[in-house]
This record gives sequence, C-alpha cells and structure tokens, in this order.
Amino acid sequence: MPEYKLPDVGEGLTEAEIVTWKVKVGDVIKVNDIVVEIETAKSLVELPSPYAGTVQALLVPEGETVAVGTPIIAIGDKADAPAPTPSTESDPYLGLAEKAGAAATGDIDLSNPAATGGGENQTLVGYGPRAASAQRRARRGAATPVSDAGSAVQAELQGAFGQGGATPVEVPEEAEETPVPSQPAALHADPAAVRVLAKPPVRKLAKDLGVDLRTLTGTGPSGTVTREDVQAATELSGASGAQAPARPDKSAAGETREPIKGVRKMMAQAMVDSAFTAPHVTEWVTLDVTRTMRLVEKLKVNPAFRDVKVSPLLVLAKACLLAARRTPEINATWDDAAGEVVFKSYVNLGIAAATPRGLVVPNVKDADAMTLPELGAAINALTRTAREGKTQPAEMSGGSFTITNVGVFGVDAGTPIINPGESAILCFGAVRKQPWVHKGKIKARDVTTLALSFDHRLVDGEKGSRFLADVAAVLEDPSSALLF
Repeated sequence: MPEYKLPDVGEGLTEAEIVTWKVKVGDVIKVNDIVVEIETAKSLVELPSPYAGTVQALLVPEGETVAVGTPIIAIGDKADAPAPTPSTESDPYLGLAEKAGAAATGDIDLSNPAATGGGENQTLVGYGPRAASAQRRARRGAATPVSDAGSAVQAELQGAFGQGGATPVEVPEEAEETPVPSQPAALHADPAAVRVLAKPPVRKLAKDLGVDLRTLTGTGPSGTVTREDVQAATELSGASGAQAPARPDKSAAGETREPIKGVRKMMAQAMVDSAFTAPHVTEWVTLDVTRTMRLVEKLKVNPAFRDVKVSPLLVLAKACLLAARRTPEINATWDDAAGEVVFKSYVNLGIAAATPRGLVVPNVKDADAMTLPELGAAINALTRTAREGKTQPAEMSGGSFTITNVGVFGVDAGTPIINPGESAILCFGAVRKQPWVHKGKIKARDVTTLALSFDHRLVDGEKGSRFLADVAAVLEDPSSALLF
C-alpha cells in the first residue's frame, strides 16, 4: 500500500503544516487529484496525488507541522477500502483497546496474523507491510505493555507498524482466567501509560475547557471519549461548585499569543539575515510625477490595456527595468562564498505584497523582456495570486530586484530592507497633490518620494545615485524612456 510522503515543494523546504485535507478516508482518487493543502515557509500549496486508488488513512491531522519525507496519506486499491467505522477513520489507535480486552479473555488468537491485523490481511487502516528500512515517527502517547491488555495493544502495534507482519506473541496463562472487563482493559491501565481514545476536535475542546481526558469514562465506540463526555464533565464540575482546572496560558492580562511559523517565520529570518549581512545604504528623492499620472489615465482607456489594471506602479516598474540597463550592479548578486559578483542578463522583478499570512515577495520572471501590457498583466496576476494566498514557491525564488509600494497605505516613504540574494530594493511612496515650483510658478502637482536601499559592497554611492536619478527622470517625463 503506497504512502505519499511530504515532498520538498520548494528550494530548501524542511517542513510544512497540514492546513486542509481535500479528501477523506474511503474516497476514490485519481493521479493528480488534489488531496491536501499545506503551508510552507513561503506559501500555501495544493498537493496532487501521485497515486490512484482509495484513501486508506490520513496519517497527519490538520494543523500539525511535519518534516519533509514524512508519510501523510496512505492510498490503496479499491478492494482495500476501509470499513466506514467512525472509530478508525481519524485515529489508527481507536479500536485497539477493544481487541486488547478480548485478548485478555482469550477471545482472539494473537499468534494468528489475520486476527491481529498483521500479515497480508492487515485490518489496521492505512498501513501495509513495509521494508525493514522504512521508518515512521513514533506516535505520542502510544500504549506500553504495563499490563496484559497493554501487551496485547503493543503486539497489535508491532504487527501493524513496520515489522512486515505481526509477530506471534504468547498470551499469559493468567489472561485466560481474567474476567471480562466492563470496559476495554486498556482504558483501566495507568492513565499515563495508555493513550486516551479521543478524536482531535474532542482533545482541543477538552484543552480549551481545562478538562483532563484521563479522568473521563468514554461512552463512544471502544471507549472513545466524545464531545458530550467532555461537556458533561464541565457541567458536572460547575454544578458541584468545583472550578475546572485553568487552561494554561503564558499570556499576560490583555495579551494573546500566536506561534511564529510559515511565511512570517521565513520573512523574519530573511530580514534579520539581510540586515546584518549586507551593509545597507538608503537614498531618497522627491519628484513631480504629474506627467506619469496623466500617462496612467491615457493607458487606462487604451485598447491594449483593456484587461490590465493600470497604476503608477506599472510605470515605475518599467522605469526601473530601463534604468537597470545603465547600472547592472543594481541587478547583481554578491556571492560571498565564491568571492564573486554575479551579473544577471535578466531581471526577475519582485513586487512586495502584504497578505493575511504576512509579507511575500513573488517576482515576474524575465520582466525586462516584456512589453508594457505584458508587464502590467503579469504584475496584476502576481499580486492577485498573492492576496489569495496561492503564490507558489517557484514564484518567490530567483528574484533579482524588488519594488515595495508603501504608497497604497498612504505612507510617504521608508527605508526598506534588501531581500537576501539581491543588491537593491526601491520603496515607492504615496502620490499626493502638493505645492510645487513648476516653470517658475507654484502650482499643485502630483508629488511622490522614492527611497532606494542598496548593498554597499557592490553598489557604491555613485552607481546607486545614478540608478535613482534615472528612475526619477522617467517618472518626471515618461517620454525620456525613449533615450534608454
């Protein structure tokens, strides 16, 4: 039975969070059907299935972060489809306690692989015979053989997880004389030694309400603790005047905490690395962009831009691409390990985008080779995908120069931090009507501020100033672009 292992969907990916399962146990899927949505350090990614068949088990619950190479879903033939038993769909341990209770009374023969789910007829959902070299992470809270019932559970696990089949285990003679327990024997073992049977949503509810699952008697299948059991325990505690245990919370009064992960974690590390590696220099220029704003209005009604959202950012992007021709260091990379400066014959133009998941910087590949309508369409598609959280890792790697548009938030300018692997980043401020001296008279003109941060190891002040002046010249008079 094939297991789909979490792949590396981007350069250097080491882990990812399971966000949403798109399938459930028992679903019949085809090759390339989307089975899960994951969140990496860069983006949300939908993973297609490399196998066709029936979903046997979802091996990782939603919300859990796992390492690359970890099995996340088991897919088998349609004939191997699991029985629709609620207690075995979400947790492979559910149902083991029931067998353990039967083993304690001698009702099942643990030396028979078919009886324990081992061998060629394994019944434990989602796990088939595997080579001895295959390894799977140990599950937290697995049962330990502290009792006869625990030994039965342990034998069940050994037969199901990675031994290539069940290993015959002798049932102690005392087990034959043990009376049938009113509940599965595994549930009467030391609470710290045997995992309480409960589904993830029930565990979360218990944690939120401060209820210890080990103190409850499950009323669900195989002694599973249900949502009703947790709620009943809370009501009983309130009726008796006893206070439920306080939920552990590290937050002070009026504070909330959230884990640092995904895009935010990646962004934070990248910015720290860049700020303390590349010697940043920032230069500013304030300029009159009235002619650019008039050009934008003309382009909006031009048939070539019928399906393109035209904005001043598009003209700025084109100006940067033209200016980079005269200052190639702006589009270069400092290779410290090789002791070389890498000059690039292409420009992968990054556009910083604020999303609910944090700041992402996807880039337009070979932007310098595009016409203005093509560039506008590419920027529109890139920013739309970023806002939807659908940016793919490939779209955020390989950038060579970045623009960050803080003007959309009404901010005049800032001192941006260079993206790792690049040599410069340009900050575009808000365009405002301001009094400006034009042809010897004070008039209301459209004015903005640009701020260029660059790596002083490979871009000195003269080159940085020349690039910024060239960009400003195009924005002040778009017709000057014909000179580049």
